Amino acid sequence: MKPELNIQPIDTWMPDPQKPVIIAGPCSAENADQVMTTARGIARLGKVKIFRAGIWKPRTRPNSFEGVGEEGLKWLKDVKEETGMLLTTEVANAEHVELCLKYGIDILWVGARTTVNPFSVQNIADALKGVDVPVMVKNPINPDLQLWIGALERIHGAGITKLAAIHRGFSPFEKTPFRNVPKWELAIEMRRTLPNLPMICDPSHIAGSRELLSYVCQKAMDLDMTGLMIETHIQPRAALSDAEQQVTPEDLGKLLSSITVRKSSNESIEFRSKLDQLRAEIDKLDDDLLHVLSTRMKVAEKIGEYKRDNEVTILQLNRWEEIMNKRMEIGQALGLSPDFTKQMYQMIHKESIRKQEEIMNTAVKA
Repeated sequence: MKPELNIQPIDTWMPDPQKPVIIAGPCSAENADQVMTTARGIARLGKVKIFRAGIWKPRTRPNSFEGVGEEGLKWLKDVKEETGMLLTTEVANAEHVELCLKYGIDILWVGARTTVNPFSVQNIADALKGVDVPVMVKNPINPDLQLWIGALERIHGAGITKLAAIHRGFSPFEKTPFRNVPKWELAIEMRRTLPNLPMICDPSHIAGSRELLSYVCQKAMDLDMTGLMIETHIQPRAALSDAEQQVTPEDLGKLLSSITVRKSSNESIEFRSKLDQLRAEIDKLDDDLLHVLSTRMKVAEKIGEYKRDNEVTILQLNRWEEIMNKRMEIGQALGLSPDFTKQMYQMIHKESIRKQEEIMNTAVKA
């Protein structure tokens, strides 16, 4: 079921929302001097409209730095008074919401660890009833689109229409170059499902390191995301949390200058005509591709019937390995990435197995 959310355009609740909207500040507010010195460095860039800092930090294990609490909200208030930047921080329960509203925090966000728990999200939503404050919702740590949408629906159910999503990647099940796997396709699907929802990318948590920040930022812009949330600290290497992924205000300025921001569309007649022509080619190729896949599945069904009649198991591991090795080699020769070819054939094989299982089960019932 496609959600129907009344989402206000971002330019109605964010000042001068030029693309990309930049949100920057330290992972955690550590002390008054660190917060204000960082904020001043960011403000001098003239590119950041929103200052972020974690006040409460959900940590994997106890006895780690878990944030300074309410005292840090006073430091954020001082930042706003001096620099004019709006303020945003993470909330994980009703008490956090109430304290943020008390100290004039302009925008709240729900973190990935909270998004996974509908009880926690509902607790926050209940505290937001009757309040007109923008709320951003990070994706859950696991790649569950419905859980992400559900969190937005709960916040919207409290009467909040100033909504945005934050794409911060998903916890990996194996070692990858990223701290959190981007899975850009899920962010794209979220935008397809809720086309009016602003999408902010959190490259700091996706990258997990300063070295990958530029790549992730550019990728987000090429996918036409609304903005970036980048963790920035006056002394990143001395940070009490996420030291490896934070940058100095000076390096933030260099990073932002290096990003190429492209237009969402081009309305020239020549461009539209050529684009329509190329899309027509894609449509024709997709039709051919679907017909070929359909024919392949029919052959797989015949193989299933033959195996059934001769009492042979569905999975033939040696044959599967032979297919994968040959197709990977051919795919690479044709300019297809090994990951794409592997994933495509894994999906094709899964559907072939499913169809053959149906044939086997029909025989058993009969």
